[in-house]
Amino acid sequence: MASNMDREMILADFQACTGIENIDEAITLLEQNNWDLVAAINGVIPQENGILQSEYGGETLHGPAYGPASHSTAASSTPSSSSAFRHVVPSRQIVERQPRMLDFRVEYRDRNVDVVLEDSSTVGDIKHILENELQIPASKMLLKGWKTGDVDDSTVLKTLHLPKNNSLYVLTPDLPPPSSSHSGALQESLNQNFMLIVTHREVQREYNLNFSGSSTIQEVKRNVYDLTSIPVRHQLWEGWPPSATDDSMTLAVSGLTFPCHRLTVGRRTSPVQTREQSEEQCTDVHMVSDSDGDDFEDATEFGVDDGEMFGVASSALRKSPMMPENAENEGDALLQFTAEFSSRYGDCHPVYFIGSLEAAFQEAFYGKARDRKLLAIYLHHDESVLTNVFCSQMLCAESIVSYLSQNFITWAWDMTKEANRARFLTMCTRHFGSVVAQTIRTQKTDQFPLFLIIMGKRSSNEVLNVIQGNTTVDELMMRLMAAMEIFTAQQQEDIKDEDEREARENVKREQDEAYRISLEADRAKREAQEREMAEQFRLEQIRKEQEEEREAIRLSLEQSLPPEPKEESTESVSKLRIRTPSGEFFERRFLASSKLQVVFDFVASKGYPWEEYKLLGTFPRRDVTQLDPNKTLLEVKLYPQETLFLEAKE
Repeated sequence: MASNMDREMILADFQACTGIENIDEAITLLEQNNWDLVAAINGVIPQENGILQSEYGGETLHGPAYGPASHSTAASSTPSSSSAFRHVVPSRQIVERQPRMLDFRVEYRDRNVDVVLEDSSTVGDIKHILENELQIPASKMLLKGWKTGDVDDSTVLKTLHLPKNNSLYVLTPDLPPPSSSHSGALQESLNQNFMLIVTHREVQREYNLNFSGSSTIQEVKRNVYDLTSIPVRHQLWEGWPPSATDDSMTLAVSGLTFPCHRLTVGRRTSPVQTREQSEEQCTDVHMVSDSDGDDFEDATEFGVDDGEMFGVASSALRKSPMMPENAENEGDALLQFTAEFSSRYGDCHPVYFIGSLEAAFQEAFYGKARDRKLLAIYLHHDESVLTNVFCSQMLCAESIVSYLSQNFITWAWDMTKEANRARFLTMCTRHFGSVVAQTIRTQKTDQFPLFLIIMGKRSSNEVLNVIQGNTTVDELMMRLMAAMEIFTAQQQEDIKDEDEREARENVKREQDEAYRISLEADRAKREAQEREMAEQFRLEQIRKEQEEEREAIRLSLEQSLPPEPKEESTESVSKLRIRTPSGEFFERRFLASSKLQVVFDFVASKGYPWEEYKLLGTFPRRDVTQLDPNKTLLEVKLYPQETLFLEAKE
């Protein structure tokens, strides 16, 4: 890497060889070639102009400063000279310069075409390549985006001093858009752009104004009013074609010379004098104004001076303000701004966001990464001479309007009134910092309007570009596209980060959901077990209660039984032998006069209640429980002895 002293020497030699006096331009060219002096000079000056050789590497250089006229000077230089070059005679071998390759990214509608050419090629060579790629005749193409001004097909790329990578775009005004079927000479004329060179007679100043063929003569006059402060009613024109007889006529049908037409405008003294002069002048003088009516011819009869009539009153009624002063609600202010902008410049304009600047930030920066956009802030100023041309020619251009609507959220503010200006600077300081606010504060009125390109970042909002009003449609489009490239690269990173974050969150949500389901299953299982245990406990309690109840009944019956008679009793005794379902036997003696109910109570006291068991006789087989319990054992023939067995009821 060359030291600062070496760079100063290389810069001086480079300017001496190439004749480039602009230091910034010379440094830019040297930086593009990595401070390689030989390559930088070869990229600027064709080799035929002369031969130079560098003492650093022995390479042969070419330049007008070292041609034949400099022989004596070079021959007299000593080896200790501080110059980095010495002249060599033409007989020495010339080192051939390697061709420099240039990369072009060309945008046409929704397509991008990459073109790589040597710098010795011409602009026409690029068009021929695009003709094959886009299937568009080269004669119909307008290749835009050159940073060095207009070029033609024969321009050699090397003479434009282009960087390695370049971005261009193609316009085809003579071709209809894909969804359109317009044709004919009139439509072509409406799509053409006219250059009007308007000379202000009183101050001898020229204005170069670009208008589309669809613009009207009245629009031209209004634009000139903004530039010259001559009201339309007082404008005296020269140079309009004889066919231009109506202010509502479009430029395409007015008979103007394409692509450039000269006009002269001045201020007339009074309506009556202007009318008399216009009748005596040649046919080159046209259209003082359609609205010069009889209403103002006799204005002096009412004591109103003509200058007062059209001076102070006219300027007072010149325009409605774009935005009310000290507006409390930013949304209402933007509604008035949009309405006034449409009334001045037509309905083809950017779609301005209606709401506060904070709301515009939310809309542009804080959605999903795929939905985010750049924020464009348009700062209007009615007192700037550039405002009318910038609005009508730049902001209202269809290509600019379309590009902004697709890729930007556009917000606007009027800086004409001091109160509104101070309010915006306060917002600017809060959102962008004091440096950006100071930059806008120091802008002069004639540098307005301004177009700020803002990109939202994770921690702050970054101002990518501040575009002043003295620009062209091509330059404005290139700067918008450059900002879009930076934004797209950042957006892709944000999309990747957002996708990864969402993937992590989805995995976490799935894990949390699986854990929740597992907890629900465990809780349900535990609750089922608890319910089962509770049910078992309840049934056990019921069983115990029933057993206790049965035991109490059994004991009660056992205690209520009459005493068993003795074998040697004098009374008649019946002896009963009862077999249980388990095969066990128990016996007891009863008085023959005892009721059958006593036998039932005895059996129940042994744990076999007659409600659940039946008592059966053997011979004959009968169900004793079906007999009348109030009858005696003698009556039911259970005397003197009987064997019975118990059987559970179904």
